[in-house]
Amino acid sequence: MKNLTEVLYKFYDEYAHKTPKKLKIVDAYLLYILLTGITQFVYCCLVGTFPFNSFLAGFISTVSCFVLGVCLRLQSNPQNKEQFLGISPERGFADFVFAHIILHLVVVNFIG
Repeated sequence: MKNLTEVLYKFYDEYAHKTPKKLKIVDAYLLYILLTGITQFVYCCLVGTFPFNSFLAGFISTVSCFVLGVCLRLQSNPQNKEQFLGISPERGFADFVFAHIILHLVVVNFIG
């Protein structure tokens, strides 16, 4: 148990000191989306899925937003510059916003 505590403390310390502020903001967004998906799933299990299309659209939207957020984090991370040659963080954010617009148009269409 002591080793686990030391590992978690070291992880938090390195994250707090070495992670840029932009990535921390994206991580906060990802945590929010994850909690939203968990809340939707728990609500579905407790209450039911009467308007099933609404639940499905909301849950698919949550999962897709999480995936798009992870892609944004990967493109914005300075350590991944070699993998994303020619893609600036601004372009990555523009792609993120454009993909979200398309995603939400599809979700609203699916709800009916």
